[in-house]
Amino acid sequence: MDLAREHGVSTQAVRNYEDAGILPAATRTEHGYRTYTPMHAQALRTFRALTAGHGHAMSTAIMCAVNSGDVDAALQTIDDAHAQLREERATLRSVEHALAGVQPAGTTRGGVQPAGTTRGGVQPVASSGAGLFIGPLAHKLGVEPATLRKWERAGLVRPDRDRKTGYRVYAESAVRDAQLIRQLRRGGFALSRIAPLIAHVRSAGGVEPLVDLMDDWHDRIHARGRAMLSGAAELDRYLVLRNPDGRVRPELPDAPPSVPVHR
Repeated sequence: MDLAREHGVSTQAVRNYEDAGILPAATRTEHGYRTYTPMHAQALRTFRALTAGHGHAMSTAIMCAVNSGDVDAALQTIDDAHAQLREERATLRSVEHALAGVQPAGTTRGGVQPAGTTRGGVQPVASSGAGLFIGPLAHKLGVEPATLRKWERAGLVRPDRDRKTGYRVYAESAVRDAQLIRQLRRGGFALSRIAPLIAHVRSAGGVEPLVDLMDDWHDRIHARGRAMLSGAAELDRYLVLRNPDGRVRPELPDAPPSVPVHR
């Protein structure tokens, strides 16, 4: 059986796969030539299908575990990958929710007031430029001013300083960053995980350009999920070939007896 030609890979690649444990060991003819069977073909199809969803290294680990007889280890690796994908999907939803709660720059939606106004008994000192002082911004976000200062020390927000008073003044971009940080913190994100996203928002010039990024992220998660399903289907076929008489699928319970309906 010509595995290389069937799968569009080199003969050396097939040998490498066998040496790595991705393919089961081939039998040899009396002249030393390798003999490949339909089981080897299915193993190669399985590996190539798995790599689309799990990557080369993890797919190699799965196939090596199966070929060494440790199917439980292979399934545990797959379970871990699904858990990681679930976490990534939850992260995407949290980020999308956070971005949806960030007001566009240049607006005062939701009662955000510029510096020099009074709200909730807070009387900020007059500023020479547009922006928010730390008190009104903290009140708007529902946090303490100390929290904003902590975010500043972590490099997540960058307030300006009023030239006359030295007080912190949060420009539109800083207010945007603070809103996004607040939303992500509500979603359980650590500051260390928030920092890269804030850097991306700054480099993009706001949250609006991130819409395409979120769409691409969603598409990648969806594509990986489908690829993992395809890989699982091929792996199941391979397990059946390896152990056709074994119990590789759980027994389904018998359907409950039908109950006549009297009308």
